[in-house]
Amino acid sequence: MPDIAIPAILAPAAGLGLALLLGLLVGVQRGWTLRNAPVGSRFAGIRTFALLGLAGGLAGTIMERSAAHAAILLAAAAILVLIGYAKTARSPDQLSGTTSLAALITVGCGYLAASGEAQTATIVAAATTMILALRSELHGWLAGLSDVEIGAIARFALIALAILPLLPDQAYGPYDAWNPRQLWLVVVFVSGFSFLGYVAAKRFGTARGTLIMAATGAMVSSTAVTAALAMRVRDGEESQAMAIAGIGAASAVMLVRAIILTLVLAPAAMPAFAWVAAPAALVSAGAVAWAFRGQRSSRTEHPVELKNPFRLAPAIGLMLLVMLITVGARWMMALVGEKGLALVIALSGLADVDSAIITVGSLPANMLEGQLATIVIIAPVLANTLFKGATAVAVAGWHKGWKLAAPLVLGVAASLALVPVLLV
Repeated sequence: MPDIAIPAILAPAAGLGLALLLGLLVGVQRGWTLRNAPVGSRFAGIRTFALLGLAGGLAGTIMERSAAHAAILLAAAAILVLIGYAKTARSPDQLSGTTSLAALITVGCGYLAASGEAQTATIVAAATTMILALRSELHGWLAGLSDVEIGAIARFALIALAILPLLPDQAYGPYDAWNPRQLWLVVVFVSGFSFLGYVAAKRFGTARGTLIMAATGAMVSSTAVTAALAMRVRDGEESQAMAIAGIGAASAVMLVRAIILTLVLAPAAMPAFAWVAAPAALVSAGAVAWAFRGQRSSRTEHPVELKNPFRLAPAIGLMLLVMLITVGARWMMALVGEKGLALVIALSGLADVDSAIITVGSLPANMLEGQLATIVIIAPVLANTLFKGATAVAVAGWHKGWKLAAPLVLGVAASLALVPVLLV
């Protein structure tokens, strides 16, 4: 959407207007929440918040001409907020810093709105209003957490928000095959989907929760979903029937996503690719229906016990496996070169189908046509499906894992059976 051009002479007024509106936005929520509070028990309502936003906007407007006056205005607004907090905090049943902190944020949003950061100011004000409005939901969610779940959240925050950004985003190791940040993403995805499955099972029940986690998680990584479900089966936290349903759902979503990506990025491979991928998708969907029906009709299955929602060791194990496969794929690429293009792209798509399809789509227009384009794209898709089956067996063990892998292998066999017919 094109930016709206504002005449220079009206820019200060526009900034002040936005500052006032953002103050009103936060003020509406605060005023409604505190509408039943006794008279004199609160220091800020809708009018005060609107004026605080306007005060911040005025400071932002005069900052370039008089930084000292702007600082005095901001300090005065902050002192006013602190005085209000001190007054309300004298009553034991009124001790809360939420309104005071929201007031300080409102002043800051007003300042940003009038100093050229309108987008940032709007985002912060909207996020603040949403957090304030979700008070009951957040408190209810927090009350239902256990010590184990709090620890799991803290550990996941450590690996996803603290460690991941610090890792270098560049190639290392043999054949430049290892990117530390991308490899650590495997750990983040697998542990994250394991935790998501735990939360979904508590919220929706084990059956619906597993399917919701699998379908949504497959939009990011169906391999990580498969590993997370295999981990839960191994530890007795998920029935084999529901794990099969979840893995089937994740595989079906991946295949549909691959068809859509191919249609957009590599149309030369269509419609043959869609016909080849369809049998595997249908087998996966059939596995979902069969496993879900078996789960509901089973009278001997005991409810699964939800245990530790966060386990790091299996996720790191899968990362090490990806490291080995990546080096092997790069070694094979170095051997076959451009002559084995299908093999090269198939190997590159073992852990990431999307990257393989994007690679094909970025090739010169005349390099791949018709049947060759279909073969080059179907190879990584089917290889990735087999890789998920191998992952399930490796994580859950052969005794439990082969049933999880069976629908994936059958899906690949169904697609391969159709290849000779379509490529005649």
